[in-house]
Amino acid sequence: YQPAPLSEKTLPDTSVVQISVLYKLPVIYSIVSGDGKGYFTINSFTGIVRTRKNLEWQDFPVIFNVRAADSSNASIFNEVSVIVEVTDENDFPPVFPSSLLEERLEENLPATQIVQLKAQDSDTGSNGLLTYGILSGDRLKFRIDEATGILYSTTSFDYEEEPTEYQVVIYAEDGGIPEKKRGYCTVVVKIID
Repeated sequence: YQPAPLSEKTLPDTSVVQISVLYKLPVIYSIVSGDGKGYFTINSFTGIVRTRKNLEWQDFPVIFNVRAADSSNASIFNEVSVIVEVTDENDFPPVFPSSLLEERLEENLPATQIVQLKAQDSDTGSNGLLTYGILSGDRLKFRIDEATGILYSTTSFDYEEEPTEYQVVIYAEDGGIPEKKRGYCTVVVKIID
């Protein structure tokens, strides 16, 4: 048996799968091995497997064996394995060490690297995989490498003729399934004479 994967947020006493046998006499179902941490319980008459407690996705997959035995003669039995997988939920949004950064940039420089932004996400797998983007700010004058988080100018600036301060709001987005989460950082770029 391989039931649909459970969410790590599955509550105790949730029905997981029903084990059944083709046998003319009543049987007694029991979990005989493989569930060392006691995540599951089985109704000995119906064969319905349920969760017993909260699931820690790091412990999964769990493969346990269920025995169906003749209710009047325990030496007549058969066993089947049950494979249960648990999906890691996207628990955490990305977080930047600081939500506001100030960077100085000399005027008249060609396109150049300004700063590398690095967010942290406490999730694992695709839930913790980050991509970076610009939420707001002058996209003609700035760009960000979506993989590295490096913010670049795309042109040179003129201190006398143009604004001397730009606000660029950067986001880090995780690869969460089913929903992605974002964290934000505002970079204030000051043009220096």
